[in-house]
Amino acid sequence: MATEPERGEVLLSAHELTVRYGGVTANDAISIEIRGAEVVGLIGPNGAGKTTFIDAVSGFTKSKGEVRLEGRRIDSLAPHRRRRLGLARTWQAGELFADLTAAQNLEVACRGTVGLRTILGDLVGRGRHGGAVEGALEAVGLSGYGERWPEDLSLGEQKLVGVARALAGESRVLLLDEPAAGLDSNESLRLGMQLRKIAAGGIGILLVDHDMDLVMEICDRIYVLNFGHLICEGSKTEVIADEDVAAAYLGSPEPELHEAGS
Repeated sequence: MATEPERGEVLLSAHELTVRYGGVTANDAISIEIRGAEVVGLIGPNGAGKTTFIDAVSGFTKSKGEVRLEGRRIDSLAPHRRRRLGLARTWQAGELFADLTAAQNLEVACRGTVGLRTILGDLVGRGRHGGAVEGALEAVGLSGYGERWPEDLSLGEQKLVGVARALAGESRVLLLDEPAAGLDSNESLRLGMQLRKIAAGGIGILLVDHDMDLVMEICDRIYVLNFGHLICEGSKTEVIADEDVAAAYLGSPEPELHEAGS
């Protein structure tokens, strides 16, 4: 079993990560770091390149530049190999398998490299990864929910199962793409509390979300993208005060970013 990182240790880094689609540069030499036990926000207007960045880091789109996980260069590896090393992600859609229980959805993640047909055939009555599955559900505050079907879960609970699915299998870094989409304020608050608890265990989290209250409440540091360029990095106070961020969101010097709860 991998040892827990010391607080502050860099778990994931991207150096001058660049993604081009024909003549369009979706990410232009983006460099970031994610340390253990912290939640890092990645924000920006629609079309800024946030999901593209997650796709590139996790191996689902071609890119140039370096990606390192715990010091090991992984940018030449296929997505499933990056996942096996501890780099996990969620997707904007994030649907669960409707015909599998919450626990079985996590079991798929634990055994995702052996082929879906084999996994589904083995799931009935076996639960080979019961400890990891229950541990991941407990980490997101859903202990005891393993036998529930997705249709019996609220949207917020489904989102938490999605996070647990990414967490299962000794993940070191989570890349979360719009996990709060569609949630009401109470569900978003619950999600944020659980993400902070997960990070406190030494895991690094990169959070992409349009819920600025959530981002400003739980993130230790924030990166801001606009048209594929990194325009700001810093604390929430620094981001709120940055004129380039204001212009990117509103085209004016007064941003619609604010302290959570204000």
